[in-house]
Amino acid sequence: MADELEVASRVARRDTRSASPPMFRSETLDRLTRVHPAVPAILYLPPIAVLMWLSFEAASIPAVAAAVATGYVLWTLCEYWVHRIVFHYEPQAGFGARLHWMVHGVHHDHPSDPRRLVLPPAVSLPFAFLFYAIFDVTVDEPLSWAVTAGFFAGYLGYDMVHFALHHRRPTSRIGRRLHELHMRHHFEDDRRGFGVSAPWWDVVFGTAGRRRGEPRAASRR
Repeated sequence: MADELEVASRVARRDTRSASPPMFRSETLDRLTRVHPAVPAILYLPPIAVLMWLSFEAASIPAVAAAVATGYVLWTLCEYWVHRIVFHYEPQAGFGARLHWMVHGVHHDHPSDPRRLVLPPAVSLPFAFLFYAIFDVTVDEPLSWAVTAGFFAGYLGYDMVHFALHHRRPTSRIGRRLHELHMRHHFEDDRRGFGVSAPWWDVVFGTAGRRRGEPRAASRR
């Protein structure tokens, strides 16, 4: 009987982590908040390829490579600071608390829900156009295209890594380390480990997870 209760408890915990409740009463609106993990690749690989091709047609390989690297670094900084400042700004009540839950809290409450691991296109596409416009204004063409391609590639890599950390068992040394850091962020201390695909920024900005043997800090979740 005790074994059956333990199995039932594990199943209940798994289902709670993987099956998030609806965000809206409207089924149509709620469907827009649930995204298949292949959607970012379908949306972003074509523009990345086109932007890269246009860049190489009009600029030298070293210049394009430097611009792509710049875009990628800008993405990793965006990933870190948005996760730290925006996603983990947690009002305690009212509309702010509801908005936080919709933006990021639902992921911490149900971290294994595969349909809530990537940004919905309704959110990611407007921001993609915004950053493209910023790069187009601040960087001369064709290098602005390469910066945008690097930024989009960084975002796509982040989404793929994030999904894999929740639904795959990494076998490489790097993969296992990323998995460890992200699981600590979820289940040990959500005030650390904001760089999901770029954990070096946690080292730079002082939010790296504890080392082995250090005492644990109680998570707020």
